[in-house]
Order: sequence, then C-alpha cells, then structure tokens
Amino acid sequence: MTDQEIQETFERFFEKYKKTEGDRSAWSAYWTDQNSHGVFEIVMTKCPRGTVFKPYADKRKLTEYVGWETFLEALPELEREQPALDREAFFNGMRDIL
Repeated sequence: MTDQEIQETFERFFEKYKKTEGDRSAWSAYWTDQNSHGVFEIVMTKCPRGTVFKPYADKRKLTEYVGWETFLEALPELEREQPALDREAFFNGMRDIL
C-alpha cells in the first residue's frame, strides 16, 4: 500500500470512527492488529497540535509523530523495529471495514 493510500484509508477510517476526547477540542480513532508477533495499535488524534500518531506495541506506547509527513517517513523504521507491525496487513485490515 502506498503512502497516499495509507493516508486516504486512515483519514476515511478516522472520519467514520472518531470519538471526542471530552472537551471536543481533540478527536481520536485507533486501529489494532494482532498477529503471531504481538499486538500493534496506532491512535490518530486531531487536536490543536495538529494530527498526532501514537503507536503502541503490546499496550506499550512507543513515541508520537506529529503530522502525516513525519508519520509516513517513520513507518518503514517502525515496521523494522516492531515485529507485530505488518504495514500491509495493518492498513488493509483498516480499509476492509470501511
């Protein structure tokens, strides 16, 4: 899946499944994938800071990426470092429920 397809898929997913963070200044949606290597989750939040991505491996927060460009640039390294992240399976699964 190309970066453009990932962005389009996650944006569509976000619009369909977003939830407010309480004061309606921040909205989030998350997707979780589980495979033989563990559980991987990415939370996408839109807030005054911008679009923020928070990846989790086996319920452990790894870092934060602000903005699509930063997130997409980090994906290949994240996939190498985190065996539970299979980029194709992760985003195809998200696309399949849209």
